[in-house]
Amino acid sequence: MENNMNRLDRQSFLGPDSDTLLHECTVGLVGLGGGGSHVVQQLAHLGVGGYVLVDPDRIDFSNTNRLVGGTLADVEAQALKVSIAERVIRGVQPEARIISVADTWLEATDDLKRCDVIVGAVDSYKERDQLEGFARRHLIPYVDMGMDVTDLGNNGFLISGQVISSLPGGPCLRCCGLVTDARLEMEAQAYGVAGGRPQVVWSNGVLASTAAGLVVQLITPWFPSSPEFVYLEYDGNKGIVRPHGQMGLLKGRKCPHHPAEETGDPLFDIRKHLARLESRSKVAEVERVPLWRRLISFFRNDCS
Repeated sequence: MENNMNRLDRQSFLGPDSDTLLHECTVGLVGLGGGGSHVVQQLAHLGVGGYVLVDPDRIDFSNTNRLVGGTLADVEAQALKVSIAERVIRGVQPEARIISVADTWLEATDDLKRCDVIVGAVDSYKERDQLEGFARRHLIPYVDMGMDVTDLGNNGFLISGQVISSLPGGPCLRCCGLVTDARLEMEAQAYGVAGGRPQVVWSNGVLASTAAGLVVQLITPWFPSSPEFVYLEYDGNKGIVRPHGQMGLLKGRKCPHHPAEETGDPLFDIRKHLARLESRSKVAEVERVPLWRRLISFFRNDCS
């Protein structure tokens, strides 16, 4: 009986069409180090069918304490992180649709703007701010994750982190205070001085699992009343993930930092758009539209 089961039967509670919805969606992943590599692995096991993988770096020996799928042979070969991530995905889904960009996300915008969700696992507040702004402009949900280790002196170290789901029109990273002008200025002043940030595999795993869960909420009917803004904080010393106080304070509020009139692609060319539509019409394939896109259709000037 067990051998007759579909690979995804044990997650059928996600909804009657969840397998199809997951297969047809495309997720952009920016940053494939400790946190991003975990997310890639989990989305592959969940059955997500399309990926845009973005990371300019190659694996090095210091990455092997946390980069899922990375091996010592990869270090020897100086393998690209996007190549490692693609190998992990194809180990579970040989026919997955994968676009790999071994460069910064700014060189992957044409591919990222066609994603259904973007997950950011980047180190700097500047990149978070810019990546979320890009997602807002193209009306794409953005899931941000990050961790930090704080030296408490005689009290040891505090492992902390956060996962935030930022939807078009709802509160953003600036609304909740994660990204501030003061932090951006401090980061700019410390550029090139701070060195490598502490990272450990288990806290990356907790945050990545939380991020993967939020992606599934956005794609499948499992969570029919997904909130428009999610801010979950992680206390690694206590082993707790809980809603941040800002979630309640910002409930129902609209974002003043990314107004509706700023949506759309400033480089949009109607001729290229029409040519793409004509090309698509020749392909006998029906594309499913995720629920969240239909819910925000009133807010969208579709030019992707």
